[in-house]
Parts: sequence; C-alpha cells; structure tokens
Amino acid sequence: MRLIKIGLAQVNTTVGAVDSNTSKALALAQQMAEDQVTLGVFQEQIIGGYPPEDLVQWPGFVDQQWNALQHFAAKTAAFPTLFVVGVTIAHQSLRYNCAAVVAGGTIWGLVPKQKLPTYSIFYEGRTFAAGYPNQQDIHYGVPLGDYLFQSDFGLLAVEVCEDLWSAEGPLRRRAYSGAELAVNLSASPFRIGIQQTRRELIATRAADHQCTLVYSNAVGGNDGLIFDGGGLVNQNGSEIFAAARFREGYESVVIDLDRTVRLRSENTTWRLDRQTYVQNYSPVPVVAVSPDQFSTRRESLRYRLPAGGNFFLPQNSSIRSPREEWCEEILEALSLGLGDYFEKAGAFKKLGIALSGGRDSVLTLLIAHRYACRVRPEEPGELIQAFYMPSRFSSIGTQTAAETICRELGVRLDTLSIDDAFDRERAAVQEMLHPGESITAITEQNIQVRIRAQRMWNWSNSVGGLFLQTGNMSEKAVGYTTVGGDLMGALAVIANLPKTVVLHLLAYLEEKHLYQGLRCVSATPAGPELAPLQWGEEELMPFPVLDACFYLFVEEKLGPDEVLWVLGDMFPDLDPIQSRTHVSKFVGL
Repeated sequence: MRLIKIGLAQVNTTVGAVDSNTSKALALAQQMAEDQVTLGVFQEQIIGGYPPEDLVQWPGFVDQQWNALQHFAAKTAAFPTLFVVGVTIAHQSLRYNCAAVVAGGTIWGLVPKQKLPTYSIFYEGRTFAAGYPNQQDIHYGVPLGDYLFQSDFGLLAVEVCEDLWSAEGPLRRRAYSGAELAVNLSASPFRIGIQQTRRELIATRAADHQCTLVYSNAVGGNDGLIFDGGGLVNQNGSEIFAAARFREGYESVVIDLDRTVRLRSENTTWRLDRQTYVQNYSPVPVVAVSPDQFSTRRESLRYRLPAGGNFFLPQNSSIRSPREEWCEEILEALSLGLGDYFEKAGAFKKLGIALSGGRDSVLTLLIAHRYACRVRPEEPGELIQAFYMPSRFSSIGTQTAAETICRELGVRLDTLSIDDAFDRERAAVQEMLHPGESITAITEQNIQVRIRAQRMWNWSNSVGGLFLQTGNMSEKAVGYTTVGGDLMGALAVIANLPKTVVLHLLAYLEEKHLYQGLRCVSATPAGPELAPLQWGEEELMPFPVLDACFYLFVEEKLGPDEVLWVLGDMFPDLDPIQSRTHVSKFVGL
C-alpha cells in the first residue's frame, strides 16, 4: 500500500484582498500540516480571489500575488505537506491563471490553465493567456508550463478548472505520461443541479484516464456569483470522498495510490491506448521535488475503513428527499451569497426589506433571516428591519401576512402609509402636464412603488442598511416592474429565481416550518396591489405558462411558433387561442 492523506480546502475569499486570502490559506495549511495531510489542495485563484475580471490588468494586483505566494511558501517550509495553490502570474507581458506547487519552502512549478472560458458568466479569454502543450518557460527561476511533479508519494499532475471540463484537456497526455494523481483547482459557480453534473464529469475523467482525481472548489460569494464548494476525490471512476458544500474549512481522506496503479495494470483498454500514445508523442516533462528539501510523514496513516463496518453494504445515513435537497440547496446558496455581500462590502450594519406581504418580499425576508440565524443565532431578528408601506390599494390579507411572518421571525416591522405622499406626488405630476395631457393608470402605479423605494434608500443612507431588492426573474423579464421602484435595491436576492420557483420554495418552507405567516401569504392572490383587484396572473398570464415561455424562448432560443407548439403539449387544457395570445404577449413584452 502507498497511503496518502488528501486535504480539500474551501476558502471564502474576497476578490482583491490578497493579504487576507493568503492568511486564510495559511491558517488552513497549518491545520492540515498538524493533521499530517500529505497533499493540501486549495481552489482556483485563492490568493487574488475569483472572479478577478479586469482587476488582473493592474500590475500591482498581480505582483502582490507573486509576493504572497512566496510568503505562503516560506511560512509552510517546515510542513510535511505538499500544497497546490491557485494564483495569477505575470510572465513576459502575459497573465496566466496558474496552479502553483509548493512544498518545503519552495515553489516547484507553475502550471497555467489551458482552456479559458469566455461564455456564460465567465470572462477569462479577455484577460488571461492560455497555457499550451509542451510549454516550458521559467518564471523567476520557477518552471512555468506543461509539467508533472515527482514527490516522495507519487507522480502528480495539476490543472485549473475548465481544463477538466474539456474532453481535449491536458489530463490525457499527463496521465499517459505517468501521472497517477491529478489535482484540479476550480472556481465553479453554483447552479441548480450542478453538483451531480460535476460528479458525473469527474467520474468520467478519472475512469477515462485511470487516475485518482482530486477536485477542489471555491466557496462563498462577492457579488452576483455564488460558489458552493463541495470538493470531490474520485479514484479510477469510483467516488471516494465528497466535501461539505457551502462551508469554509478543510476536510481530508486517506487513499491508497497503489490501487490506482493496480487498476491501470488491469485495464487492458487503457494500457493499449497509453502504449499507442507514448509511441507517437513525447512525455510531459517531470519536475522532481527534492527529497533533501521536502518529505511527507505518512507512517501513521491507516487504510480507510468503511463507515458502516462493511465494504459491501451502504453506510447508514439520513437521506433527504429530492425535493428537500433541491430546495435547501437553493436557499443555502442564496443566504450564503447575501451574507457574503453584506459582510465583504464592509459598508452595512443592517438588512432592510420593503415588505409588501406578497410572495417575493416574504421569500427575500426568509432568506435574510436564514443568514441572520447563522451569524446571530441568539437574536437573528436584530439584524433585519422590515417596512410595510401600504397605500389605499393594499389588502388586509397582505398586511396580515407581513405582520404575522415578522412576529414569527422576531423581526421588527414598521408600518408607514404612503397615501399622503402618493397624493402629493400625483398632484405635482399633474402640474407638469400640458392641457390635454393626463396622468395614466400605469403612472399612478409607478408613483407608489417609487415612493417606497425612495424611502428605503433614505433609510439605507441613514443607518448603513443594505436595501434588499425583492423582484423575481420572470416578472423582470417581461417588464412587470418599475424603474426607480421595485427594480431598486443594493442586492437583488431572488433575481435569478423564476416565479414558479419562488412559489415552490414558499410552499416548501410553509410545510417545513409551519409558519402561519406563509399561510396568510398563500391565501391572498399574487399581485402588486397598486390598483383595485390587481392580480399578476390576470395581467400577465398563469405563472407556469409565463415560466415555460421564459425557458423556451430565452434559454432554449425557440421561435414563437415553436414555443406555441411545445405549450400545446405541456398545457393540453389551455385553449389554443389563449395559448397563442400568451406567447404573443410574452414575446412582445
């Protein structure tokens, strides 16, 4: 047996905060060394934070990272642990997104990311240069390029994030060159269902290349992106370990690297493919980590035993239902993102919500309360201030919902009518109009919403409050919102949630917590209450139809006739003429 202990670190970094990010990494490195971790793996861009975007164009920011990496190496010189660290490197006028191998006080090598994503929310092709096969440079005496690393525990390959997601990534040639252990440093944002996709991908790569694959992911948020962590270790296609998600810290697992070698020898397909490869290509060069400068301590490691005491039976564990898992994942991600923005901005003392008693604002309140329970478990309500600002169109149902849910959560709710301000502003607008011009119904609705937003901004400026915007994705997509009104706020907490997801999460939370306030919410038809008997589904369309149109037209890029065709199958009870009206309205909006 050749046992090694792998430590998966998840650090909640702040973009640009090089010193504090490095300090966090050093604290975890210390803990891993004391735990006799053999290989400590940090995430992509841990030193500078991710995503740095155009910040990497500032030489000082990049130079500071090199100094921080040297500092990290010096501080870990006595540790019996080899570390892989994500860092930006400036070399020959280019910026590289690198994985750095550090051990015994020495930076042994820098391996640049080869696949640079510039799709979806990714930005890297704009600012970074790509590494390439057979790249062999020297950066301040340190090898930079396409290298493997030989240590006293095995032959190591390192790569960065997107390199894993491409079937033509560098792992193939590195595994055929002898690497038995591959490390991928990632900053992969949270999306619904992404963890299962990662697991399948990593299992495929580890099986294809018959290696032990270690995947480390970032955790936390800085603005609109949320990273969920959840590092994985997979040995030759079998998952060995999964780290906790949405949590900072490190976890470790012991594996037998000889098992990877044995499985390679037993896999005739891999052996023959490797033989063909080495006959036609030169191997990836190896950097030897000198045993005179660094050695691990593995004598006390023990073979990993099954949790249930049986190698063939599953371990006993409480398994959440798929629905609970799905809902909790979204709620955990949103509360983490909200909390990190609140804390890292360094400008806020409280969270503020304009609480209408409707579905969107109540869900935003519950997400804020979830975060507050984590950081102030003894008095979470003290961190949040809610305001109910009714007009003559507000219903008793939404008022009751707002008052009840705040009472149940222990959140202070202040009620301030906007009726007088509405009358004054309406009169002022009338004075601005010429003869023959008149205030429209939509103007009267928007006046109300803008008064509420202005008051929230004034409160925010006065007390250092983070004003939370409460609009959902579906209604924003069709303009069922007010510029200068409910589009306002410093952080749009549920801006990526479709309306049907909002409804589903509220139903889940009502079942789980039995909040009476949520029963009051669900008892009142959804609508902005800016005019008499104003209901959202009557003014737009049924929310399931709205979200189906959104997905098909925006996500799948289908044309209106194609959307209509799919809706016919999806909602067979919907009148075809009405269905066509909905599609035309959606596309127009």
